Amino acid sequence: MPGGPTINDKFPNLIGSTQDTDSFDLYEYLGDSWGIVFMHPGDFTPVCTTELGTAAKMEEDFATRNVKLCGFSCNDSTSHKAWIQDILAVTSGKVTFPLFCDPTREHSVALGILDQTNKDSKSLPMTVRSVYILQPTHHTIALMMTYPASTGRNFDEILRVVDSLQRTTEKKTATPANWKPGEDVIVNFPLTDADADETFGKDGWRTVEVPSEAGKDLPKHYLRYTKDSA
Repeated sequence: MPGGPTINDKFPNLIGSTQDTDSFDLYEYLGDSWGIVFMHPGDFTPVCTTELGTAAKMEEDFATRNVKLCGFSCNDSTSHKAWIQDILAVTSGKVTFPLFCDPTREHSVALGILDQTNKDSKSLPMTVRSVYILQPTHHTIALMMTYPASTGRNFDEILRVVDSLQRTTEKKTATPANWKPGEDVIVNFPLTDADADETFGKDGWRTVEVPSEAGKDLPKHYLRYTKDSA
């Protein structure tokens, strides 16, 4: 996996320390839940502080979707514990999910997430703001996002893509641009129109007329919508 794992790869297990334990096991923690592992350039940094507070306040939103959170930075547990107090004071967000410790950068190197142009006070590279959304059971990567250190993540968007992934994993649908829960979803492209009838019912989906298909008798129209049934 040059440069680290990517979509559909199994995310490497994180075994080591968090702010609460020296025997953390990511796979054991996730169990049969979806997982989000999100990296932070460093403790006591301003953007990261706002992100962790936001994640903490949204933890219940993720939990209702069977998603567990796990933070990650190149600091030790003592640093994490002190930082969590700052996060609470600044954002009112109480971090109870694990913050994985990678002070040696062993895991960061394996994941390919170090930014050689962004270094800490010891001239060691810091991590980029990578987000990995992991599917349950086999912990494969369903989605990745990477932000530079200067740009905070949009956790509403992360929640939205979780909603999309859970629908498209469990149902024969896809989601269009800017989709939000409750809006129509796209009939999955591999399905023929006959398959769509069987899956959604003859009156359960609709075709969007496009010039390229005008006047043609086709077994499959490429742009079709159905109701969001989640």
